[in-house]
Amino acid sequence: MASASPELEVFVRDALMRGHSRQQVSSALLAAGWSEQQISGVLDGWADVDFPLPVPRPRASLSAREAFAYLVLFSTLYFFAWNLGSLLFQLIQYALPDPADPDWQLVRLSGGIRWAISALVIAFPVFVFAAHRVSRDVDRHPIKRLSPVRRWLTYLTLFVAATVLIGDLTALVFNLLGGDLSLRFVLKVLVVGVIAGTVFGYYLWDLRQEEVEA
Repeated sequence: MASASPELEVFVRDALMRGHSRQQVSSALLAAGWSEQQISGVLDGWADVDFPLPVPRPRASLSAREAFAYLVLFSTLYFFAWNLGSLLFQLIQYALPDPADPDWQLVRLSGGIRWAISALVIAFPVFVFAAHRVSRDVDRHPIKRLSPVRRWLTYLTLFVAATVLIGDLTALVFNLLGGDLSLRFVLKVLVVGVIAGTVFGYYLWDLRQEEVEA
């Protein structure tokens, strides 16, 4: 629901309390210069039921426990995605070594692959557990889909994923124009694109599902 000013909240409540219809309230506010999004956001906060007084709908609230759950969920998502990309990068370098690099064998034997695998072994179960708990909580209390921390972190994740995709495609075009398009580079670009694209696509779909259900 779109955020609204206290004056708008009070006006809508008083207008509904005096027996004005939703259409009348909406028309008056539109004439006063309020946007349709602001008006619908406030009107949706009141149930359309046959009762002498306006009946408020349940609203999402922010609790420390809920914030903790979402911070764990999204931080493990970032940690998992980063280390998955790191592991795939190093596997590509292992499978397609650069003969011009005198230290490529040393890179093979570094602890990068071991660290990435260790991070995935820890981060993935934590992410799945947190996602399951959050999903179960939302199923029990659908109003929590409107949680402010959930929306902020979701849009932040979309922003990060979109930024990564833009940078990834920019690097691809840059190397393409410079004629430096090796198989190793293309595979790395593909890895970044698939990971960031999957995250972006899923959370964009999740937001659209939320709008459909609203």
